[in-house]
Amino acid sequence: MKRIHLVCNAHLDPVWLWEWPEGAGEALSTFRTAADFCERRENFVFSHNEALLYQWIEDYEPALFKRIQRLVKAGRWNILGGWFLQPDCNMPSGESLVRQILLGKRYFREKFGVDIKTAANLDPFGHARGLVQILAKSGYHSYLFCRPDAAFLALPDDDFVWVGYDGSEVLGTRVKAHYNSQGGKARAKVEEWIQSHPGRDLSLLLWGIGDHGGGASKRDLDDLDGLISSNGEFEVFHSTAEAYFEELGRRRNALPRVAHSLNPWAVGCYTTMVRVKQGHRRLENELFSAEKMASIASFQGLMKYPGRDLAEAFRDLAFSEFHDILPGSSIGPGEEGAVRLLDHGLEICSRVKAKAFFALAAGEPAAEEGEIPILVYNPHPFRIRTLLACEFEDHEPNFGGGYLFPGIFQHGRRLPSQPEKELSNLSLEWRKKVVFSAELEPGRMTRFSCRLEKIDQKPGPGIAEEGGMIRFKTDDLDVLINTTTGLLDRAKIGGRDILAANAFKPLVIGDNADPWGMSVRRFREVVGEFTLMDPAAAASFAGVSKASLPPVRVIEDGEVRTVVEALFGYDHSFIVLRYFLPKAGTEIEVEIRVLWNEKDRMLKLSLPTHLGPCRYLGQAAYGIDELPDNGDEVVGQKWAAVASRDADLALTIINDGVYGSDFADGEVRLSLLRSPAHAADPAGDRPLLHHDRHIPRIDQGERVFHFWINGGRSGERLSAVEGEALARNEVLYVLAYFPPGTGRKARPGVVLSDPVVQLAALKKAEDGNDLIIRLFEPTGIERTAELEMPFVRARTTVHIKGFEIKTLRYCRKTKEFWNVDLIENET
Repeated sequence: MKRIHLVCNAHLDPVWLWEWPEGAGEALSTFRTAADFCERRENFVFSHNEALLYQWIEDYEPALFKRIQRLVKAGRWNILGGWFLQPDCNMPSGESLVRQILLGKRYFREKFGVDIKTAANLDPFGHARGLVQILAKSGYHSYLFCRPDAAFLALPDDDFVWVGYDGSEVLGTRVKAHYNSQGGKARAKVEEWIQSHPGRDLSLLLWGIGDHGGGASKRDLDDLDGLISSNGEFEVFHSTAEAYFEELGRRRNALPRVAHSLNPWAVGCYTTMVRVKQGHRRLENELFSAEKMASIASFQGLMKYPGRDLAEAFRDLAFSEFHDILPGSSIGPGEEGAVRLLDHGLEICSRVKAKAFFALAAGEPAAEEGEIPILVYNPHPFRIRTLLACEFEDHEPNFGGGYLFPGIFQHGRRLPSQPEKELSNLSLEWRKKVVFSAELEPGRMTRFSCRLEKIDQKPGPGIAEEGGMIRFKTDDLDVLINTTTGLLDRAKIGGRDILAANAFKPLVIGDNADPWGMSVRRFREVVGEFTLMDPAAAASFAGVSKASLPPVRVIEDGEVRTVVEALFGYDHSFIVLRYFLPKAGTEIEVEIRVLWNEKDRMLKLSLPTHLGPCRYLGQAAYGIDELPDNGDEVVGQKWAAVASRDADLALTIINDGVYGSDFADGEVRLSLLRSPAHAADPAGDRPLLHHDRHIPRIDQGERVFHFWINGGRSGERLSAVEGEALARNEVLYVLAYFPPGTGRKARPGVVLSDPVVQLAALKKAEDGNDLIIRLFEPTGIERTAELEMPFVRARTTVHIKGFEIKTLRYCRKTKEFWNVDLIENET
């Protein structure tokens, strides 16, 4: 007998329109109707996921919530998926996805006493391969999804074994017939499936009215009852996803294996609404670094652990990852609400980090006469060599003439440093910005001493244009900036060409008003490019009093770096591009300030390389993907890399909040901005937009992007880039601060002997007072590392497999470590 499991669900996108009262009202109505049917019809089971919606029911209609609790206990209502909500599954970091599950699973276990085994993300637009290990280590054995469909992603079968980077496995099923059905046509959907799949002996069909609510109806249930009672070749019955996967698991060995991410679909969502994407990235980074700092301070008795504050900020983060918020497919109020939500979480993090920093700094000695202490906290378990920038204000302006040069000292030794333009625009010399070269020990506070030294005048640049070029040359770097184009004509690192001419060219790409990019795979049609302003336009744009300004200039130069600014224009838009070139080391920073006023256009940044045949790689959630090299739009996280196939050479590109890019013919194109309309869905042949009025567009106005470019031997670059990207995103805490000198000296935090192994999370356990330490191996190579935690006077040896997520629990009372899963259960 051929069997069809019918799973009724209501697709309730709780915040697609953002008006959460509307979403809550929709959930209340749908769940009320579903509960009625479950109570009245013995053979019917309703399924739904997303803890957020159940929390709304619990808050706004407690009686309904208690009915659902009784139905779950009786097996008449099924919790499907068990996450906080259905997030985007490509752009959140691996640790963010862990927290989505942790929030959801703990809620459903507490309120309903269930441990869900089948994860379900029916509507998200793609699924990172790193999910497999996350699911397996969160107690799941199976995964249900709908997108991408077969037109965008070919699979050997819709039922398969999904294999993770580390070899973890879960069963996967793509629901070919999608997640909903039209009202009164559920039976027709089943009959159509039977007719088009006569040879399929095991199937799962989702049904439920509409794309935003509805669920079951009396007519549909009556029609399905008639079909269920008929004795045909197919046995049709109401069921659950877990029951389907239990049956599918018995034929596991016959299923094909899929060992890649499940992409692409809606590739425009990798870039749309970058203001939300950057805010989300920043909240991720601030939350994880705040959690680490607070753990290190509180576990050595310097402050109380801010568990409630962190939990509230994590809820903000999880909410922002909803699959129509983070991808940028909501309406305008949705965007504004997301920004408000992210800012709320960021403000919490700012306060938590400040409290932790001051607690960790309290034991530093008081300042000496004439010293301005600069304290830097490194939350990472590895040593960092970098350039630091710090602003401060002397006790009064410089009334004595000359110039006060900020010299930097450590242990009595002067460090390379230079003054640069501060953020304020005071006419007096008062506020200062100093940039200096520093080396920071892992997991601890490092102190530097700034002393103001009177000199005749502020030093001027020692580098200038010559023959239409600004040439910057050190022992490690050889860079040419063309002053007629504003672009890099050469970038040699260690004597080897990495970037080709015209690097960092801003390209304008043809696009349309669809924020999803539902019908496309790539954005490759160049319709224009930003070009250098003429001197008069540059002066007008910069707002200077002079009639002309060279559009390419050295604006800072000193012992530690040179900064070159170039001004570009295109139609109604402008770009300020700054190159930060280090006097030591090989990492080039690029800042791009865009004033964007185009419509139905996309902005990409071109980086042609000199590496020959290459692989294109990108960071994914707890893993690395080898990405297409045919110009298709792809998604990545904090970094991308171009690795030569013929030479031991690689280029790495770190970002602070972009996700889309493409690669073809040795050229990387980083996707910065799109300007579609809000929620413009290309349905059939109907026009995308009304053409009788002004339609606002997304990402109009000013946006700022940062990239860090480096090159070198492939193995060295690909081993180092994960830690470098983490340090550029979970930023160091730098503050000019006069400590009281009366506190207890803080002990160091976490130190790992192998700098490749990453500290993904450091937090208080969800239950009890133990410490949770999560590590990740990012290169695919098995390693052994010594884990030291001086702040709790503990250490252990860790063996970690390639791409493994390893979670340890440390008990301060017993001084013992043990392995736990991602839900913090002992393994």
